[in-house]
Amino acid sequence: MSRIAYVNGRFIRHSLAAVHVEDRGYQFADAVYEVITIVRGCLIDDQLHFERLERSLAEIRMEMPFSRAIFRLKVAELLRLNKLTSGSLYLQVSRGVAPRNHRIPHPLTPSVVMTLRPSRPVPQEVLENGVPVITVPDVRWKRSDIKSVALLANVLAKDDAVQHDVYEAWQVTPEGIVTEGTSTNAWIVKGGHLITHPAANAILNGVTRLALLKIATELGIEFEERPFSVAEAYLADEAFLSSSSAFLVPIVRIDTTKIGAGIPGPVATELLARYKDRIWSSNA
Repeated sequence: MSRIAYVNGRFIRHSLAAVHVEDRGYQFADAVYEVITIVRGCLIDDQLHFERLERSLAEIRMEMPFSRAIFRLKVAELLRLNKLTSGSLYLQVSRGVAPRNHRIPHPLTPSVVMTLRPSRPVPQEVLENGVPVITVPDVRWKRSDIKSVALLANVLAKDDAVQHDVYEAWQVTPEGIVTEGTSTNAWIVKGGHLITHPAANAILNGVTRLALLKIATELGIEFEERPFSVAEAYLADEAFLSSSSAFLVPIVRIDTTKIGAGIPGPVATELLARYKDRIWSSNA
C-alpha cells in the first residue's frame, strides 16, 4: 500500500505530495510545526502538542487553521489510510501561498501538511550504555520558544555532532550557558537534584520535558529550572536529553569529559522507566 500524506484538505500519495513554489513556509520559513509520537494508534500528549502549536501560531500572528477536534479527525483518517499504529506524525502549518514579499499578506489561507512515518524505539544498548554529546555555539535566533521550521542552525549543529560521531550537540551561549540540543532538551543531575534550562525564549518547552518535570514532582525528586553552564555540566553526577521521539537518553560524556561514573545514572534510569510506564498504561 502506498504511503499517504495530507496536503491542504487532500489525502494524496506521499510521492506526489507537494506545496506551491511560493508557499511562504518554503521561501521564508514562515511556518511552524509539531512532531507527535504515536503508540498503539494513539497520539502521545497530543493535548500539550496542540497547545504548543496554538502558541507558536499566535507568536507568529496566526490562528489555528481548524479546531483540535478537526485535526484529530484528519489524523485518525491519515492513520487509517497508512495502517500505522506506531511511529510519528509531522504536522506543519505555514502562512500560505502569496507572491514573494517580506510583508505579511492579508487575507491568506494557511497551508497544512501532515505526514506519518514508522519509527523504532531508541535501541536498548543505547539506553544501557548512554551516549556522548558535544557542545557547539548557539547561533540561533532569539525565539527558540517558537517551534519554527527555520532550523538551519540546528541542522548545522547536528551535522557537527555527526562529524564528531556523537549522538547530539548541546548549544551554548557566548556566556557559556547550555540552552538545549538540536532537537532535544538538556538536563543535568547533581546530588540527586535535577537542573534544566528555564522555559523562556532561549529554548523550546519540550512536551517530554514537561512530562518529566511532572514525574519528578510525583517521585519527590527536587528540580530547578535555571541556566547551567558547560563547566557545571562537566561536574554533574548525571546528564541526559529528552524529546518526544527519543523520550529520554542518558549522556555519559560531554565533549571529552566523562560524566559521573560514565554510565547511565539512577535518576535518569528511574525517570525513563516511569515515563514509559505512563505511556503504556495510558494507551493499554
